[in-house]
Amino acid sequence: MQLPEDQIRAGHIPADLYRQIPPGTDMRRVVIVHEAPRSYKGPIVLTLVVLTGSVAVLLVIAFVVQVVAGAAIGVLSATGGLSYTINRTSKHKTRKRK
Repeated sequence: MQLPEDQIRAGHIPADLYRQIPPGTDMRRVVIVHEAPRSYKGPIVLTLVVLTGSVAVLLVIAFVVQVVAGAAIGVLSATGGLSYTINRTSKHKTRKRK
């Protein structure tokens, strides 16, 4: 028995607790209650839910901004106020044949 918890599980009553027990108490009926160990499952799950929700909100905001920008370009180009061109150039240079 190396740890104090092992001593309490084995029925040993530590001296500081023994002094607090009133005289004449039947020691066979003394029950020592342990505090339950802390569970980290709740905070970990909460953190994962918050992170997932934050990522989802950012993706929705990015999608909405993209749709609004596309609609604005469409309206402005239809009214003649703006033209937008996407130039796609080839990555490979073509060789001229002789």
